[in-house]
Amino acid sequence: MPHGGAIYPSGCRWGRHMGSSSKSVIDLIEASSGVHFSGLHLDGLEPRNSEVEQRTTSAAEHLHKQPFVIGVAGGAASGKKAVCDMIIEQLHDQRVVLVNQDSFYHNLTPEELTRVHEYNFDHPDAFDTEQLLCAMEKLKHWQAVDIPKYDFKSYKSDVFPARRVNPSDVIILEGILIFHDPWVRDLMNMKIFVDTDADVRLARRIRRDTVEKSRDINTVLDQYSKFVKPAFDDFILPTKKYADIIIPRGGDNHVATDLIVQHIRTKLGQHDLCKIYPNLYVIQSAFQIRGMHTLIRDAQTTKHDLVFYADRLIRLVVEHGLGHLPFTEKQVITPTDSVYTGVDFCKRLCGVSVIRSGESMENALRACCKGIKIGKILIHREGDNGQQLIYEKLPNDISDRHVLLLDPILGTGNSAVQAISLLIKKGVPESNIIFLNLISAPQGVHVVCKRFPRIKIVTSEIEVGLNKDFRVIPGMGEFGDRYFGTDDDDQPVVPPQ
Repeated sequence: MPHGGAIYPSGCRWGRHMGSSSKSVIDLIEASSGVHFSGLHLDGLEPRNSEVEQRTTSAAEHLHKQPFVIGVAGGAASGKKAVCDMIIEQLHDQRVVLVNQDSFYHNLTPEELTRVHEYNFDHPDAFDTEQLLCAMEKLKHWQAVDIPKYDFKSYKSDVFPARRVNPSDVIILEGILIFHDPWVRDLMNMKIFVDTDADVRLARRIRRDTVEKSRDINTVLDQYSKFVKPAFDDFILPTKKYADIIIPRGGDNHVATDLIVQHIRTKLGQHDLCKIYPNLYVIQSAFQIRGMHTLIRDAQTTKHDLVFYADRLIRLVVEHGLGHLPFTEKQVITPTDSVYTGVDFCKRLCGVSVIRSGESMENALRACCKGIKIGKILIHREGDNGQQLIYEKLPNDISDRHVLLLDPILGTGNSAVQAISLLIKKGVPESNIIFLNLISAPQGVHVVCKRFPRIKIVTSEIEVGLNKDFRVIPGMGEFGDRYFGTDDDDQPVVPPQ
C-alpha cells in the first residue's frame, strides 16, 4: 500500500496545518541574478560564479510579478507530456520550467520493495505532496530549487543527482493527480485536463511499457486492470471538474494548444497595474526587450552602446504608441490592379518632449512620422514637490492635434502632471494625449492615471518603485546625462525664444 501520509520537510513554510491566511503573506522574494537556464540541468558544468548564483535582489524586486503556474493533469498516457512540450515550444521567448509530479514519489521501504508488484503508484498517497508543495513555494517566491530524480528501478529518489530548477516566468506542473490536493490546485493560475479515450490511453501504455520498459504485455494488462483503471475512475477522473480547460485528444489538438498559448501570452504581458488602469499599456516583454533593458541599465555600458540600444527600445515604444491613434479605413489599388482595404494614418499629430531627457526620444519619433512637429517643455526639478515650469514652446494649433508626450522615465509623476496640465490648458483634449516613456514607477503611474484617467500611458517596463531620494529603482540613473554624455552638474540650456 502507498504511504498513508508524508512527513513535511523541516524548514519549509508549507504545511497542511496552515490556515488560508498564509497565502496572503507578502512574498519575500530572493532571485538569482545570474543566467537562467529554464530548469535545464547540465551535469558536470560548473557555475560561472558561485557568488553570482547566491547574490539576491531586494524582496520588493519581484513583488509586481508572480510566476504563471499551469497545471496539466489527465490519465496515464493521455498526452500530457505532448501538451506540455507544445506549450514550451510556443513560449520560446519566455523562461519556462517543467515540474513533473513523478519526481515526488515516496521512496519505498524495504518491506514495500519485496512486494513492489502490489504497490499502487496511481494512488494519491504514493506521492510526497508536502515535498512538492515546498518546491513549488520556493519557485513561486523566485528561489531556485532542487527537484529529485526518481529512479523507477530502485524506487528511490536519491540515486541520481537532483535537478536544479531556476525560477521562471512560467511554471508547468504536470502529473496524473496534481488536481487532487486542494493546496496544489491553489498554486495554479490555469488548470488543464487532457481528456483522451481510455482505449487510446491503454494502447499507448502497452506500447510504452513493452517497448521502452521491456515489460511483458500480460504484466502490463494486469497492472492496468488492478491499479491504473480503478485509480483513474476513483481519483483522476473526478478532478476533471476542477479544470479551467479540457483538451480532447491531448497533443493531437493543436487548435486548443494554440488558444491556450495565446491566453498565457496575454496574461504574461499584462502587468497588475494594467488591470487597475485600462489606460496603461506595457509592451509585451520578450528576451530581446529584456536584453536591451539589461544593456541600458548596466552602469558599465558605454555611451555608444547605450544610445544604440536605447534608440531601439524607444522606437518600439513610439511604434506601440502610434498604434493607439485613431485610423480611418482607406482603399488603394495595388500594382496588380487589385483593391486593398487598409487604414490611413492620423494626420493631425505632434510630439512634445520634456527637456532634456525627453529629447532622446525625438529621433525615433521623426523616423516613424516624417516631418512631424515637435514642441518642447522644460520643467525645473527641485526636490520632490518643487517642480516649476520655466519654458514651453508648442505648435500654435496644438489644440487640434493628437499629442505624443515624450519623457523616458516616469518617476514621482509630478513633472508629468505639470506637463499634461499645460497641454490641457493649451486646449488639448485629455483623451488626445499619449504619454510615452521607457520605464515607469508604480507611484508615478498612480499619480498620472488618477489625475488624468483619459490619457494613455505607453511604457516598456514597470519598475519596482522609488527609493528614499525619489529615484526610480532599479532604474537607469540620470538617463539624459548618460544618453547625451553630459555631467550631472551640467545645467539644461533653455532654447532661445
